Amino acid sequence: MNKALKKIAIVGPESTGKSTIAQQLAKHYQVPWVPEFSRYYCANLTAPCTLEDETNMFHGQVALEDSILANAESDFIICDTTFLTVKIWSDEFFGTTPKVVLDSLSSRTYDFYVLLDIDLPWQDDPLRDFPNQREYFMEVWHKELQAIGADYVVVGGLENRLQHTIDAIDDFLKR
Repeated sequence: MNKALKKIAIVGPESTGKSTIAQQLAKHYQVPWVPEFSRYYCANLTAPCTLEDETNMFHGQVALEDSILANAESDFIICDTTFLTVKIWSDEFFGTTPKVVLDSLSSRTYDFYVLLDIDLPWQDDPLRDFPNQREYFMEVWHKELQAIGADYVVVGGLENRLQHTIDAIDDFLKR
């Protein structure tokens, strides 16, 4: 794995455009992107999600990210969310976070986070749960990113969301 390779994470509450922006950014910069593993995992669940499922999603996200990192020939990759999402959902649904997730917070870091704002209209999706708690989850994301000392910026905008994100990443890459 290339140690100098930077990881840029696109994060935020549900229905903020993370997957769309991550794919657009990968195309714009011509770099690999890591899709959100939990989306595929949850789409195949046949029972309510458990804490064990959250642990499985953590391991799946990390394995997917590691496989893309191992083959990347660019200076950075784009990550469509991170395993921090597992912490947020575990805390919300189960009141606790798997130890493996907590233990990884300080060792599996990202260089820059783009926190997408909740200023997009809600898009219904069978895998989304909280259309009326977007402000709450936005505050949770701020709290979690601050708790790990993350370098992050909030990006919003209905019309120029992609360009605002590109500008934020360009500013980060110039540092």
